[in-house]
Amino acid sequence: MAIRNIAIIAHVDHGKTTLTDALLKQANAVEADVTMDSNALEQERGITIYAKNASLNYKGNKINIVDTPGHADFGSEVERVLQAVDSVLLVVDAQEGPMPQTRFVLKKSLELGLKPIVVVNKIDKPAADPKKTVDEVFDLFVELGAKDEQLDFSIVYAIGRQGIAQKTLEEKGKDLSPLLDTIIEVVPGIDEGDVTETFRLQPFNLGYDNYLGRLAIGRVTEGSINMGDNVFIKKTNGEIRNGKISKLFTFNGLKREEVKSVIKGDIVVIAGIADIYIGETITNDESATPLPSISVDEPTITLNFLVNNSPFAGLEGKYVTSRQLRERLIKELEINVGLRVDFSSNDFFKVSGRGEMHISILLENLRREGFEVQVSQPQAITKEIGGVRNEPFEEVTVDVKEIHQGVVIEKLGTRAFILKEMQTEGELLRFIFEGPTRGLLGFRNQFIVDTKGEGILCNRYIGFKPYAGEIKKRLNGSMVSMASGKALGFSLWNLQERGVLYINPNTEIYEGMVIGSTSKGEEMSVNPTKGKQLTNMRASGSDENITLTPPLTLDIERGLEIMSEDEYLEITPKSVRLRKIYLTDNDRTKSKR
Repeated sequence: MAIRNIAIIAHVDHGKTTLTDALLKQANAVEADVTMDSNALEQERGITIYAKNASLNYKGNKINIVDTPGHADFGSEVERVLQAVDSVLLVVDAQEGPMPQTRFVLKKSLELGLKPIVVVNKIDKPAADPKKTVDEVFDLFVELGAKDEQLDFSIVYAIGRQGIAQKTLEEKGKDLSPLLDTIIEVVPGIDEGDVTETFRLQPFNLGYDNYLGRLAIGRVTEGSINMGDNVFIKKTNGEIRNGKISKLFTFNGLKREEVKSVIKGDIVVIAGIADIYIGETITNDESATPLPSISVDEPTITLNFLVNNSPFAGLEGKYVTSRQLRERLIKELEINVGLRVDFSSNDFFKVSGRGEMHISILLENLRREGFEVQVSQPQAITKEIGGVRNEPFEEVTVDVKEIHQGVVIEKLGTRAFILKEMQTEGELLRFIFEGPTRGLLGFRNQFIVDTKGEGILCNRYIGFKPYAGEIKKRLNGSMVSMASGKALGFSLWNLQERGVLYINPNTEIYEGMVIGSTSKGEEMSVNPTKGKQLTNMRASGSDENITLTPPLTLDIERGLEIMSEDEYLEITPKSVRLRKIYLTDNDRTKSKR
């Protein structure tokens, strides 16, 4: 049986996972309601966060499929996967065309010499223009320096949601057979090869099992191995250690299937090597050359994780100590390759990641597991290159209606972004900006408000460039509680005229907690627990109806965006609160001296 390994890559929301699910269902590899997005957070958000493996059998061929994330913050997942596959399915939305992440993942696959199959998806959309999309994809290939054989790519048109594919726009597809046939025609099959060959495998992903411990997921580059064999683990610096394979698995549909031995070309799961890490080489020959190391783009933002020490600390969480947080972050580092953690300080852990969403997903997982944690404001990482201060830069693509273009250009301009290109996409205008990552921190919510929820904003990291200078982002000040107790409706009714509130009546609050933002940009201490003065003398008609505007409910991502430098975001299993680092007015005044 010939083995073919493919990865599905695309911009976020262009239909990768839906297409993968449809392929597995057609090959009867999964049941009707099973989806690749198995994680609870993935299902809630409708995005892929972790790269996942599956396989199907078609016409006597085993096709291993890796579904990859489409969001730029999880780009490190995609980079590693591409090392282990023979080709990629580049999925592009027939209406939106190539987007920033399309460029990122395509560039990585072309650099590795892979020949992509282009899938123009969602051709049933009202404004879909498949021919224009194909032209744009070809231009992108040329721009990224594709070789002649890569430019001669196969094209398949699809409606992933309906499980339909066709090789031309004229024919009417019935199922996904045209796509599967194209995979078999284009992707080179791997035969077993010489069993006497030296076994070599490099993990591109890690898993964890409560009974088996850490699992290495990788492609068998050459040779074969059996369960129970002794192996050597080699690093590129020449370091060698011993290990023993306790279990071997391959993929059948979405399930792991235990096997006695594995052969060249297959994507497998190895258990038994407790300290295995991504990029190391597992071999059965001590003198074998280690495979080239896998490089991953470095983090772009950093922030501090602290144990919760607010007045409400320990009321909701199960894990509230520094030791428990340290152990959990060490465990996260085993599988989250894009993350860096500095444990050198006694007071906090310095965590660096690929973007706000990368960090917010980690925080959401922590709170669901029962952790209480506080985080500082995210800061962009800077470094010296040739004696010049450099910072990470992003390319931002914005699709907006003409009526909203002025405010978007103005807001990004004040955040040191420069307009590079402008295109017309039907009713929408597409702008491409370039600017520092820190200018983008806190901009998404503002963008949603400015475009009345109708704009699309996508970004991709493009590298370090000279520091862009000072940026004044925050126009709002904080509304800080000067009392502890229960917030009362009467008090909030008076305060809502001053800005935007984050809390409802009857919410328990403490001194130093941020309960809203002021529209005039100045910090304001308020008393939300103050009730109406009651007397036994009452004039008729002097009472007024209290009409409260619904508050802006804080979640982790929104909190990370709107917090200022002198604030912490307090995250517990049931609550997300903003608070000042120094809770009392006196302490805040002292800290400014």
